[in-house]
Amino acid sequence: MIKKKRLLLTAMIVAMTAVTACSNNSGTNNNTEAGTNSGGNGNQAATTTEQSKVQEKVTFSVFNAAGAAKDINSNETTIGKLLEEQTGVNFKMEHLVGDINTKIGTMIASNDYPDLLIPDAAIDKVIDAGAFIPLNDLIDKFGPNIKRVYGPYMNQMKAADGNIYFIPFSNVVGEYIPSPSIDQGAFWVQRRVLKEAGYPKIKTLDEYFDMVKNYVEKHKDENLTGFISLTHDWRFFATSNPPMHLAGFPNDGNVTIDMSTFDAKVYADKDSTKKWLQKLNDVNAQGLFDKSSFVDNYDQYLAKLTSGKVVGFFDYGWQVGNATNALKDAGNDDLRYFPLPVTFDANTKDQYLDPPGFTSNRGIGITVSAKDPERIMQFLDNLLTDENQILSNWGIKGETYEVDENGRFYRTEEQIAKIDESFRETFGFKYFEWNWPKYGNGSSLPDGNSVAPGRQAEVFQMSLTEGDKTILEKYGAKTYADLFAAPDDRPWFPAWSFSKEQGSDAQIWETKKDELTKKYFPKLVLAKPEEFESMWTEYLDQFSKLDTAAYEKWTTDEVKKRIELAQTK
Repeated sequence: MIKKKRLLLTAMIVAMTAVTACSNNSGTNNNTEAGTNSGGNGNQAATTTEQSKVQEKVTFSVFNAAGAAKDINSNETTIGKLLEEQTGVNFKMEHLVGDINTKIGTMIASNDYPDLLIPDAAIDKVIDAGAFIPLNDLIDKFGPNIKRVYGPYMNQMKAADGNIYFIPFSNVVGEYIPSPSIDQGAFWVQRRVLKEAGYPKIKTLDEYFDMVKNYVEKHKDENLTGFISLTHDWRFFATSNPPMHLAGFPNDGNVTIDMSTFDAKVYADKDSTKKWLQKLNDVNAQGLFDKSSFVDNYDQYLAKLTSGKVVGFFDYGWQVGNATNALKDAGNDDLRYFPLPVTFDANTKDQYLDPPGFTSNRGIGITVSAKDPERIMQFLDNLLTDENQILSNWGIKGETYEVDENGRFYRTEEQIAKIDESFRETFGFKYFEWNWPKYGNGSSLPDGNSVAPGRQAEVFQMSLTEGDKTILEKYGAKTYADLFAAPDDRPWFPAWSFSKEQGSDAQIWETKKDELTKKYFPKLVLAKPEEFESMWTEYLDQFSKLDTAAYEKWTTDEVKKRIELAQTK
């Protein structure tokens, strides 16, 4: 837990402990509170030169292409200021506005990068351009916590040349704790719709859209939008992914994977995708679909969700958090959204909830423009102490959380009420709880507390509004996850994170596939119903030119490799 006197330790002590002094459980061995070296981790940080460096305050730059937030200096937030006191490091944070490929392409063309870069979906382009420096030696020298957290996955983090170029965001540490909320995929609908319909149990896609249609028709004077879809830039997956979920599979990206044979099959050209697009075509023909879905950017999409005028949508909870949090802050439960595990068929077991997994193709890297890679690596490693994971997720004891007599973390009603989007921004939760090296979703601390407050049962129950309690009671559930089937174990998960070198056959296939879907999906959804079949045939004709069989074989081979690795751990 955070102790103010320890946050005021001199930077000299921070250096001598390889910036791991902030946790009693930070290394593979137990450390004393005074900050003895975490032996056995290859840490050689405490040289005279490095000590003098850490005494000086420094500002590095970081560009985040994954998170939506205003640009800010990290030390303008409470968390960032405390991290600066520990390490002397501040970050000038910049976030993506506009097109990711344009922004990253400009960096590559000029060979001018921030010190740290989170390129998200453009990460392959960054690596191919040689923009990230290898981290192997830096991790060996300054990364005892990185080794501890990512140890089982170090080989998966390496590129074909044996180098590690970025640090992924997710790896489950400790015992896995499932989320009581829905931070993954779901078909969402305004709660007032369910209330007016008598809280029906919606299981199928047809039932879902029938309910949306009935509500919109009964409220014609409210200028409602029945359904909206996100298609902007790399987030197009919010429109292309539903077929696999509707067929009873989790988010493995471009493929569904047979649980018996472990064979991977592309679904973009299968009947499941046809059924999904044909349903959207029908919804559009009924005047329920927002045609602007294919031209709106991400911010416009979020603004529409917060307007109270959109009845339903499909998306991932983590992607619409800004909108759903804003609706909760506004205090009108009727306009908030409720997640439904919809499938094509009522007898299909849903698999929307992610099993524990390791995402190896997204992360944060130190660029060739970085002024002091060693200092940056020390900062990143310092984030991965138990204490700083508590800080970046729970905050400060007595201010944003409490600890009961049994050592369980919880939040009071007052604390929960004050942690709205504005507070999350100024305190720093919005900037540090994701996109940096972290204990992944579902992680727990050595004492059994959840790293993520939202997964702590005490916090979840306390954070429920009266509207939450009412609607959960109507569906006989205590948590939102109770409405969804438990995830089946998938040792390879998620397949979308399998690393592909720029220019590889698999990467080229994905690029061409994305180009095709972005070209034809709008045509298929917005076409006249009588033209849908011919348009689908045209799409399949173009799709057949891709070497899909080779992509499926490559993915199947990667799945089986990861299963073998999991069995030999």
